[in-house]
Amino acid sequence: MRSFITHSAEETTALGRRMAQELRPGSIVLLRGDLGAGKTTLIKGIAEGFHAAAAEDVTSPTFTLIHEYRGPQATLYHIDLYRIDTQRELDTLALDDLMDPGSILLIEWGEKFDRLRREKGTEIAIEHLGGDERRIVIQ
Repeated sequence: MRSFITHSAEETTALGRRMAQELRPGSIVLLRGDLGAGKTTLIKGIAEGFHAAAAEDVTSPTFTLIHEYRGPQATLYHIDLYRIDTQRELDTLALDDLMDPGSILLIEWGEKFDRLRREKGTEIAIEHLGGDERRIVIQ
């Protein structure tokens, strides 16, 4: 387990870029934290680290549920399950079809589903400490 404190959105994005060096295609990453904690901001850095998207092009998939970012090393799927409440709704997203040796699933609110918690490779908890400060714990 590793813990970091960031003091700005830029630092959170930079941490995501560094984390990209440690992630491998075929991984599932669960990101948890309250609304506005900085989950998408961290994913902006991960997408940049994989040369899959520029930070300004990464947005929250709260309403579309899944965004896809293709990079030379991996395809990133940014998934937001905030509005998904039942296993049946989760099944309609066909996440199993996205799990591929060349993809990484970055799942916000995945802790809501036991199945995803069992399958995850990495869990990242983001806590808003006030102002622009965040505590980011990687397990």
